[in-house]
Amino acid sequence: MIRKIILALAITLFLFTQINAQVVWGKYAGEFMSIGVGGRALGMGGAYVAVANDVTAGYYNPAALARIDYPEITLMHDERFGNLENYDYAAVAIPYEKDMSFGLSIIRLGVDGIPDTRNALIDQTTGEPLTNINNPNARLDYNQIQQFSDQDWAFYLTFAKRYSENFYYGVNAKIIYRKIAEYYATGIGFDVGAWYSPFEKLAVGVNLQDITTTLVAWSTGRNELVSPTAKVGTTYEIQFLGGTFTPAVDLDIRFENRKFASEFNIGPVSFDGHAGLEYNFKNIIAVRAGYNDVKQFTIGAGVKLPKLNIDYSFARYSSSENDLGNTHRISLMLTLEEPKFLRSGL
Repeated sequence: MIRKIILALAITLFLFTQINAQVVWGKYAGEFMSIGVGGRALGMGGAYVAVANDVTAGYYNPAALARIDYPEITLMHDERFGNLENYDYAAVAIPYEKDMSFGLSIIRLGVDGIPDTRNALIDQTTGEPLTNINNPNARLDYNQIQQFSDQDWAFYLTFAKRYSENFYYGVNAKIIYRKIAEYYATGIGFDVGAWYSPFEKLAVGVNLQDITTTLVAWSTGRNELVSPTAKVGTTYEIQFLGGTFTPAVDLDIRFENRKFASEFNIGPVSFDGHAGLEYNFKNIIAVRAGYNDVKQFTIGAGVKLPKLNIDYSFARYSSSENDLGNTHRISLMLTLEEPKFLRSGL
């Protein structure tokens, strides 16, 4: 299996190098895929690479998807910036035999109802279409204003395997579709993850995203490359006050020359941190807090019902200079926790 994964990555990299069309490094081209998913993880500031043990591992660390023992389904909806932007996530994961898992995750980020005024500028005298807004006779014909949407889609196909009791590995094949008005783009990329627990309660996770660089090809002939990102994290469980404290720390390492949009950088390499803390009382109720890579403090809570987890997180986008509203995220996770669905071999 490892040989097949390496071969697929090598073939993809070779094909990318054969493209003769216009190719540019698309700084922030994959930003919509870095927002984060799941009320639990987002409440912890996105520090989840080593914590992941559920269906959302397909996004945070594909290797950790092999940690599930029952089929899981999750849904999340998020409205951002005063409901201007809609962010939706859905995923399903299925354990297979005694040591493997498969998953599908879908992300959509969209801004709908954008006014299209490209054909609405006319000469107020003749009614003829204009392209120069500075023409003294120019005016808008409101009957000619249309609407379009800006949509970003990502589909993650995940395979994960337990190599030993304390080491797991996994891979994502990502299919990307982007559309703005009549223009569209498609792309494909790969993530490779690993999860390792050197001893009980301590875990380390690594997710190498867009490891071959992800190609996004636009219908205009422009091709963008999303550069790789290395996400590394660690966590340690502490039993205290009848429950479990789970502190976690992640570090995002990017190669896009983000000098001003990162916490710190060394030349073109930038570093952004995530920190999170969860207190889970007897696996019934949990409270969370965190700090993410866009310099936000987050809080959250969760409750576990029979077969259903309900998780909530809150992040504030407002500042002394701008009021971009607050973000409330609620996710639902259904676990088919019945003997007939239990992973074989357990």
